Amino acid sequence: MILIHASCVAVDGIGVLIRGGSGAGKSDLALRLIDDGAVLVSDDYSEVIEEGDGLIATAPALIAGKMEIRGFGIASVPFTPRAVIGLVVDLAPWGQIPRMPDETTCSIAGVVLPWLTIDPATVSAAAKVRVVLGQAARRQNWRTASGA
Repeated sequence: MILIHASCVAVDGIGVLIRGGSGAGKSDLALRLIDDGAVLVSDDYSEVIEEGDGLIATAPALIAGKMEIRGFGIASVPFTPRAVIGLVVDLAPWGQIPRMPDETTCSIAGVVLPWLTIDPATVSAAAKVRVVLGQAARRQNWRTASGA
């Protein structure tokens, strides 16, 4: 098991691991995805476990079903206990993100995963996650709740 400084949500049943430092916008982006139908897996820290040829994200027991909402505090939200990771999202300021990146995959524990770097403050951040996840799902022939 690897503990990663990342939030995770399940979008149409597929895990999106959102990595970034403290205050980078992980919880905010996760909340926008949840507001559009995703389900929380974990907030701020995720346990990642190798299973078969993929990776599973779960929440540490102490924070399962809890989410930080800046300006409010800790809130209890509906959650799913685990999700197969289908996309890794790294958060960065707009000016540090290449328009056409050379790499669109990353590796965690030797597992190669689709990868996206976005500025979470942009209005389109959640939409970008959904589009790239849909592209990855089609490439991998995954079945999702929305049929992506």
